[in-house]
Amino acid sequence: MSRAQNAVVVFLASAVALGLPVKTDACTSILVTKGASVDGSTMISYSADAEFHPRPRIIPAADHKPGSKKEIRGWRGVLGHVPEVRHTYKVVGLMNEHQLAIGETTFGGRTELKSNKGIFHYYPLMLIALERAKTAREAITVMTSLVEKYGYISEGESISIADKNEVWLLEIVGPGKNRRGAIWVAVRIPDGMVAAHANMSRIHRFPLNDPDNARYSKNVIKYAIKKGYYNPKSNKPFSFSNAYNPPTHEQVKVAERRVWSIFRRAAPSLKLSPDYSSLLPGSKPYPLFIKPDRKLSVRDVIALHRDHYEGTRFDTTKDHLAGPFGAPDRWRPLKWEAGGKKYSWERPIATQQVGFVYVSQSRADFPDAIGGVNWFGMDNPYTNVFVPFYTSITRFPKSYVTGKLSHFTPESAWWAYNFVANYANLRYSYMIKDIQKVQQEIEDVIFGLQPAVEQAARHLRKTNPEMIGPYLTQYCNSTAEETLQKWWDLADLLITKYNDGYIQNPKGRPQEIGYPKKWLEQELEQGPKRAPIRGEKAQDREL
Repeated sequence: MSRAQNAVVVFLASAVALGLPVKTDACTSILVTKGASVDGSTMISYSADAEFHPRPRIIPAADHKPGSKKEIRGWRGVLGHVPEVRHTYKVVGLMNEHQLAIGETTFGGRTELKSNKGIFHYYPLMLIALERAKTAREAITVMTSLVEKYGYISEGESISIADKNEVWLLEIVGPGKNRRGAIWVAVRIPDGMVAAHANMSRIHRFPLNDPDNARYSKNVIKYAIKKGYYNPKSNKPFSFSNAYNPPTHEQVKVAERRVWSIFRRAAPSLKLSPDYSSLLPGSKPYPLFIKPDRKLSVRDVIALHRDHYEGTRFDTTKDHLAGPFGAPDRWRPLKWEAGGKKYSWERPIATQQVGFVYVSQSRADFPDAIGGVNWFGMDNPYTNVFVPFYTSITRFPKSYVTGKLSHFTPESAWWAYNFVANYANLRYSYMIKDIQKVQQEIEDVIFGLQPAVEQAARHLRKTNPEMIGPYLTQYCNSTAEETLQKWWDLADLLITKYNDGYIQNPKGRPQEIGYPKKWLEQELEQGPKRAPIRGEKAQDREL
């Protein structure tokens, strides 16, 4: 075991809440259409943010006997059964063998709409769609028909859905206590556009008689009128978001600010104001989708997830809580009180409680066994590495399916990335440069190899197609394990280089670097009164 691995247990004991997952203001998703990507891919991203140790899994394709039933499980056991279909598709993580990918964020919505009658939470609903659908439209039909018959019992959800050609956003809420069913709307993101959602409903107006671009439950408007959420005599167009997830200052700040930051970076020319992300009077909600200034690659989408609002007045590396070394993380809870008033910290896109984050890549000009890729990262996207997992792989590497939150193990990829992210907070402005150097080196190689790897896979498809799965499994798993070792090597470097407040120079000698000049000046202004050392000249005391 390396020095870093030995140090982890003690270091994280006070930094990580061990035990059951914690509910958070969580998850960020980006949706990219074919015409908005550099290579004609459709892409969705999904940052699953909560205090948990992820373990991705593979659900094999299967044939089922007539009359068989599928068990539907909730967080605490079996909730019911639905008729099984004759054949279900292979699912790798949250992408299936036909390059269909799904992700989500929870917006909650009106608390009185959460139903207690039904069997489907959002996550089993997403999985069953991946097992039964080849396209985004089919997935929408699968999910909405099931919840209408068997009931939806989660809070409000925004669900991203991408196939090889289209990208859709489905938003769904329950019908209320003692009622079975769901209220929903799905909108196709126009080709050439980019969308995003982050824990707040984003669908406002939608066409009512255009099934190629929008689908919805029959009661979507009628129920809002019945409940008093919408007044048709107001002469205002119906907004799903305003009716079922009316904005609050708190939710807009933690949710729409992330959407604003994604849009401001993807399309700087729009000069979108941050005003709505503070719910300032007169400000308007951000559009559901935008046209990016330039087409995006997978690496561009990854970069959008590496965001602390840098360069804006919300930059979490610059405020008082960032300390002398610009640490961007804000410890939970986000809300706090002082002087009898309530406040909250900023909630950036890159955050310490990310469990995993992926960017899916679906490509119509590739065979399914090669075209579908999940670029998968463990823990905080700002300080991790994204590695590829094709949908034809037969297993995940051991390090990605090993470990748990309540016990550190160096064999777990999540613990490696989590350690580096946490240790960096000791002297962030220095360590992040070391981390990004290794991060870029690794990702440069992985993305640089992708064309050659896929060319070899295409050749196998012609000569020995049954070997595509084993070949890509070997490539993906060896890449992930080699990357993990490099990350532990990085951890060793950080512990050695940054030790006891010193910074080791290239010759291995500890240097007294101290605190930044600006921070020392603030200390003199805001801290306790300090007298200069006697006998020194003024210029010797300069900071």
